[in-house]
Amino acid sequence: MAYFLKKSNLKKGVYLQIYESFYNRDKKETAHKSYMALGYVQDLIDAGIPDPIAYYSDVVKQMNIDAKRIKEESKARQIAASPERHLGYFLLQNIYKSLHVSNYLDLMQSVRDFRFKLSDLMEALIYSRVVDPRSKSRTCHDILPKLYESYGLTYDQILDGVEYMGHEYEKIIEIFNHQVNLKYPLDASTTYFDCTNFYFEIDKEDEFRRKGPSKENRHDPIIGLGLLLDANQVPIGMKLYPGNESEKPVIRQVIKELKERNQISGRTVQVADKGLNCANNIISALKNKDGYLFSKSVKQLPETEKTWVLLKNDYKKITDSNGTLLYEIKECIDEFPYTYTDENGKKHTVRLKEKRVVTYNPKLAEKKKYEINRMVEKAKMLKASQAKKSEFGECSKYVTFGCADPKGNAIDGKVRVTINREAIDRDLELAGYNLLVTSETKMKADNIYNTYHNLWRIEESFKVMKSYLDARPVYLQKTASIHGHFLVCYLSVLLIRLLKFKVLKNKYCTERLINFIREFRVVELEQDKYVNITASSDFIKSLAAEQGLPITNYFLNESQIKKMLKHRF
Repeated sequence: MAYFLKKSNLKKGVYLQIYESFYNRDKKETAHKSYMALGYVQDLIDAGIPDPIAYYSDVVKQMNIDAKRIKEESKARQIAASPERHLGYFLLQNIYKSLHVSNYLDLMQSVRDFRFKLSDLMEALIYSRVVDPRSKSRTCHDILPKLYESYGLTYDQILDGVEYMGHEYEKIIEIFNHQVNLKYPLDASTTYFDCTNFYFEIDKEDEFRRKGPSKENRHDPIIGLGLLLDANQVPIGMKLYPGNESEKPVIRQVIKELKERNQISGRTVQVADKGLNCANNIISALKNKDGYLFSKSVKQLPETEKTWVLLKNDYKKITDSNGTLLYEIKECIDEFPYTYTDENGKKHTVRLKEKRVVTYNPKLAEKKKYEINRMVEKAKMLKASQAKKSEFGECSKYVTFGCADPKGNAIDGKVRVTINREAIDRDLELAGYNLLVTSETKMKADNIYNTYHNLWRIEESFKVMKSYLDARPVYLQKTASIHGHFLVCYLSVLLIRLLKFKVLKNKYCTERLINFIREFRVVELEQDKYVNITASSDFIKSLAAEQGLPITNYFLNESQIKKMLKHRF
């Protein structure tokens, strides 16, 4: 919460108000409201205030100072009064400690005159991000004091540390990859890649936060984030890039850097969706002696290939144990033309031998047809109401705009809208079909399908980062600090994935694990005596039995808690 002086230029003159800015948790954005109306500048001068703007600017400044003091005092009382301590993060701490990254991180910071250990800061920020994601200020004052272990970090130290981590984020990821590979060997034979972006509630672009196509359809400046997973869905690479840049070259940069930094010389099959499927990415993969597996838009295929997709012969039906049809699949191997642009800007066309696998999913077809019919009905309604061209939005692909009547006579100043039946029929006919293209000609069609559909794991990683870890809003301005913030989010996802897939063998869903980490808390009654205030559940009982930990006990002592903190998987 902060106050500022708002000056509005109205007909009668400049009108002054004191406004209050605050964070709207429902909308997840900064909002403003009027706190006090002061009046017109001239009226205030007539009332005896010589310079109302300067006078009330000082008043607002003092109000902010008082508000900050009251807030700090309130925080101090709340923290002192709260007997609860978060302990569920011990699951992540066990993995973090077992990776032995501390020595490398502390050695890396030796060139800086920090009065804290970088590894301690890293731990504190990761655990607090998973336990209760907040701004760096609230993390320092509200969350860290409630962790069972004390880290003794100041707000300035956190800001300095985050900025430094941002400068060195690629090295830090390299350290974690090196240590993860020693304990949980990484499998880069197949890598999954996808991109997303995060918007910033700022009006003006800078060199890093630029306006571009937003996943949330926002018009704010954004940054892009590319995420790379290994064959077992463990994160092994992250790349941040300005929001106005294409995401297609990012896959080439990340995989190249990953191989160079980790001395990976083997063949990697790159898996990505159609948004990253372009000739340059395919050519680049083959030049690096790698493979590829991409999806491809059926709508954009040449007519001969569309005909092959729609031919009913050669499709193999895949059913579940009850005989219900899941999908139909067929394949072919042939040479296909690709046109790419080299480093000198010259275009080349090559024919590449690849396998193509097409699937038809009846449930997907039903969903797509429903969406198409909804857009058609919307287009008809807008046509009937003589809506403007700009109002049609996405459904404009099912109409045509012309300047002539049915007889071909020009209509002055009017646009004639007609429903494009051909486009509708074409999309309805192709609904439910999906095409996969791959360099792996010896790979079976079923394996190609299953490998590609593991790509949803990367979407889950983005969901964890955006929803559970609240990666945005980001209350940081420096580019390096923003990098450091997303590094903390990335490493949090990494530890959660290692816990889920490597330690607990995918027995429990991500939501259950995060909920346990957030809800497992203890209250200190007296010295060496705590009570566990976490609600019992089948998950907790199962985890206790599996790991031999006293997490179902109501009463806990120091030695039992230390057993949890020192437990190693």
